[in-house]
Amino acid sequence: MKQKVENALAKIRPALQRDGGDVELVDVDGEGIVKVRLTGACGGCPMATVTLKQGIEKVVKEEVPGIKEVVAV
Repeated sequence: MKQKVENALAKIRPALQRDGGDVELVDVDGEGIVKVRLTGACGGCPMATVTLKQGIEKVVKEEVPGIKEVVAV
């Protein structure tokens, strides 16, 4: 499942990198919770929560069945 999440993150990564940020996969637990770290410009951006939930989480949930939530750590 971790590789599927990495593949999903690869789809959204170019958009984040265009804005000077990135996302790093930290963990995928057995409950379907994906933990990521927002880096670069995304790390301190006031819109990071929106990016996380409406961008990253949306793509990961569409691409990987069984994912319940994506959280930043």
